[in-house]
Amino acid sequence: MTAQNHDPKIVVALDFAEAKQALAFVDRIDPALCRVKVGKELFTAEGPRLVEQLVGKDFGVFLDLKFHDIPNTVAKACEAAAKLGVWMLNVHASGGRAMMEAARNAVDKSTHHPLLIAVTVLTSMDQAALNEIGVSGELQDQVLRLALLTEQSGLDGVVCSAQEAPMLRSKVAQDFCLVTPGIRPATASKDDQSRIVTPADALRQGSSYLVIGRPITQASDPIQALQAIHAEISSL
Repeated sequence: MTAQNHDPKIVVALDFAEAKQALAFVDRIDPALCRVKVGKELFTAEGPRLVEQLVGKDFGVFLDLKFHDIPNTVAKACEAAAKLGVWMLNVHASGGRAMMEAARNAVDKSTHHPLLIAVTVLTSMDQAALNEIGVSGELQDQVLRLALLTEQSGLDGVVCSAQEAPMLRSKVAQDFCLVTPGIRPATASKDDQSRIVTPADALRQGSSYLVIGRPITQASDPIQALQAIHAEISSL
């Protein structure tokens, strides 16, 4: 294992409908090369047991449930998630300071301390979509506003587009994580992400971790796909 792989930068999105598919896939990859992300569809279908199985296979798990509720409810949800042994979990920054501070306190009380990050603006949203829900300012201004609120609330980082990473990196602490979905190798389809960059570009622009789904999960050889991305970013 290389030094880089002690902290893999690639997080594979397990966008599967059921545990059987997800577990069959992870048996084809290596936890030394990546972490994995469990989102709403898979977690709703399979529940905490699947997360525990992935942790048991030595994968760092990003539990991507984007909690957004009253502070006490979010705190209890984060506490429950931390007990599963996940590596990272998230909330919506638009839930506000009190909610994020409650989440921080709940994670800090746990015997296991996952990274706690917040979503700024979903990467599927563009300026028109943001305006449509009543946010009249520029998209990047909204991302920065929510990222700074997240940092002030004591969280470890944010989910953001890699296109916002240079701007955020200049405004937040160097150890503040920038977790970026919408990452696609140059030859891959954009799918449903409207704001994308390549893995190497994302790291150059200040991203900490790269969330990549279909270019790996739908590859005929997922290990080869992972290794190709590692080769792309190894010289950085």
